[in-house]
Amino acid sequence: MTKSSAHKFWGGIKAGLPVAIGYIPIAIAFGLLSKALGIPNYISALMSLIIYAGASQFIGVNLLVAGASFGEIIIATFLLNLRHFLMTGTLSQRLEENVSGPWRALLAFGVTDETFSISALNKEETLSKHFILGLNTIAFAAWNAGTWLGLFVATGLPEVVKASMGIALYAMFIGLLVPHIKKEKPALVVSVLAVFINSASYYLSIMFGFSGGWGIIIATVASAAIGAHIFAKGGEQA
Repeated sequence: MTKSSAHKFWGGIKAGLPVAIGYIPIAIAFGLLSKALGIPNYISALMSLIIYAGASQFIGVNLLVAGASFGEIIIATFLLNLRHFLMTGTLSQRLEENVSGPWRALLAFGVTDETFSISALNKEETLSKHFILGLNTIAFAAWNAGTWLGLFVATGLPEVVKASMGIALYAMFIGLLVPHIKKEKPALVVSVLAVFINSASYYLSIMFGFSGGWGIIIATVASAAIGAHIFAKGGEQA
């Protein structure tokens, strides 16, 4: 790595420090929740190391405990992460020339909502692969460190505290949703739709005997489709 490349890499790490600091408590919550739900430590650690998809990891461990099939888990997490196609596609247009396929794959793996925002808002017209690598590296390291810390801390917690971590997923999503719901009517309508559709799917799964894991998939697709239809053209009703 040349001096210029190293400078850009450390610049990416510096830019990603706020993201890394924010990731640690959420990753700790993931580790605590996984431990509370009885997920083996190595599975939780591998999820952060290989999957590295915050919200999807929370949903994944809950679906595992709920007895959902691997197919249901894969479909649910795939739908949740479809936005990454758009984010990585956008960043690829701003990468410096002659970035190889392996480099693009490495950079795409580390893209998250937060690192994408930092990269997209970067004032440089062309993004350095070393800058994005540094940005992604510090965020990835913080998430994995937080996961291990959560798993380690959980071993010394009382069982009642571990059990209470089951609400961490819901608390996290509420925290993410509330600011958008307060500002945007579409977010409120789609959220309410998802709640009703998921609730209906739950009772239908009991009545007709299909897996409850499909409720999340059905609610995600249906509420997004209805919301896109109602609020087409920048929020105007279709």
